[in-house]
Amino acid sequence: MSLRIYSECVAMVRSVGVFVRAIEKRDADLARQLRRCAASVVLNCAEGTYSTRGTQRVRFESALGSAVETRAALEVAEAFGYVDAIDAETRDRLDRIIATLWKLTR
Repeated sequence: MSLRIYSECVAMVRSVGVFVRAIEKRDADLARQLRRCAASVVLNCAEGTYSTRGTQRVRFESALGSAVETRAALEVAEAFGYVDAIDAETRDRLDRIIATLWKLTR
């Protein structure tokens, strides 16, 4: 089984990396948290893709939680003025990832 959204997750990490570098100049803790949760999306999706049916849902639920946390961390950074507005492509990509993972966990 392969997960079609996986490449979107990797692309999301690439785009979030730009924000991480800007945020860490102002808030190292938030940057570390953003780095961890974005990476967790990819890692849990990969693990879930090759997990047994019993643990697959749990992995995708973890990926979903991390994706939502990634979006929230970007919104916090934006609200604090650490970064300019989050671009529409990054927002849309996160929304697609979250929607897909939500469907996989239901």
